Amino acid sequence: MALAAAQTRSVLFIKRKYLHALRKTCLWFSTNDTILADQRKPPPKTHLRKSQKKTTLTDLSWEERLSDVVTPLWRLSYDEQLELKLKHQERIMSQLSGYLSGELQSQSSLPVRTKLSFPVLPVLPSPVRDGYRNKSTFSVNRGVDGNPKTVGFYVGTGKKGNIVCVNGDHLLNMPEKHTRVARCYQDFIRLSSLEPCLLFHTGGHWREVTVRTNEEGHTMAIVYFHPQTLTPEEVLVHKAELLDYFTRGPGSVCQLHSLFFQESAMTRCTHEQSPYQLLHGQPHIYEEQLGFKFRISADAFFQVNQAAAEVLYSTVRQLCIPNPEEGGERTQFGGTLLDVCCGTGAIGIITSPRVDRIIGIELIEQAVEDARHNAALNNVLNCEFIPGKAEVALPGVMSQLSSAGGGPVAAVVNPARAGLHYRVVRALRNQPNIRRLVYVSCKPDGDAMRNFRELCCAPDPMKKLTGEAFSPTLAVPVDMFPHTPHCELVLLFER
Repeated sequence: MALAAAQTRSVLFIKRKYLHALRKTCLWFSTNDTILADQRKPPPKTHLRKSQKKTTLTDLSWEERLSDVVTPLWRLSYDEQLELKLKHQERIMSQLSGYLSGELQSQSSLPVRTKLSFPVLPVLPSPVRDGYRNKSTFSVNRGVDGNPKTVGFYVGTGKKGNIVCVNGDHLLNMPEKHTRVARCYQDFIRLSSLEPCLLFHTGGHWREVTVRTNEEGHTMAIVYFHPQTLTPEEVLVHKAELLDYFTRGPGSVCQLHSLFFQESAMTRCTHEQSPYQLLHGQPHIYEEQLGFKFRISADAFFQVNQAAAEVLYSTVRQLCIPNPEEGGERTQFGGTLLDVCCGTGAIGIITSPRVDRIIGIELIEQAVEDARHNAALNNVLNCEFIPGKAEVALPGVMSQLSSAGGGPVAAVVNPARAGLHYRVVRALRNQPNIRRLVYVSCKPDGDAMRNFRELCCAPDPMKKLTGEAFSPTLAVPVDMFPHTPHCELVLLFER
């Protein structure tokens, strides 16, 4: 009875407080509004739908095949895309309701449509639909014409051995600045005497290029390079050629604000493992979110859709620390916000005016440095950022919070697709001061579902989940990725 009453009060709170604030904050995000976007458009929709029904894969152009891989929903109107995404999120949340009610016993159980036990709001649309990406990574491989020095995106798979690299100029989510850098990089490596590195064990040097941009129009390019058996002196020669091409040669049309070079024999590595070498320009670009300014390093995580990120962050802030004032003025509620997987500190810094203290935990040391810099840049003095694995740092942080008795604690977690480590879930679950937890997930039907169940299951001493269970009370999907099936889900848990 107490749990039911608490859920009823929560839903009433949602309707009267949160929904009003969210509508007021996101008023301009109507799907009928004029969208600031690239002027590039796909072929006429009627033609596309007919071709989709009547053509086979071989009848499609390479551009259409790539669009189907990278932006599978490009043939649908935006309202149709949002409807499709909402139904998908409702199915996932229905599955969660089934687990919690006992109708589903395991994640491998046959899908059963269970009645939702909490509200799932309509998908909040992206203010920008086309050309919205602020970060893109272009691969190098054999193109349609067989040229191994082609820069773009893959159609096919390595497992099937049918990879074809196709230029991405036509993709609806790509800004022109990104594809321009990709075209110039392709021209450069075709002029270079070095071969591309398609497979590490077969040799070659030139690998992918990452492009980052901001709303001010600044462009950062990061070129990845496999040194193989080249001496440092030989690598230096090719770095100089790259620099000259993008600063004084044909690539100068890109007007790069920053040019980085990373040489590595690994598929992916951090700045600590192999430093990003600044060849030209500034070491960072900056972006604004909800009135706060953020520094972005070469490998720092930042949401790829800046305009939709403001929708996401305002939603997370309102759920973490609700603001009852209808005017939307910042109100400080006190207590602590625990920001797990905090990245460059965006959520904590944006929420900082409403709480006494922010504690952020992040694995990537460079991101922690950025977070600390961002706090100082915005004159935010109540933020502390801790580097390290969340499962290692969090239990100690929780112990300090318990002994300090610093008032209520809200938590927000924004993990990668692999979800939270079980020790992180255990520490959050067993901290009685946390009454409200916001989980941001880009794949709620993956490993995150395991986290949801562990947060909400009955106490289980065998798993050391002894704290009071949370209950999901609201789900808010936010469309961060128009033309794709993906969106971010913001899920509120309370107890």
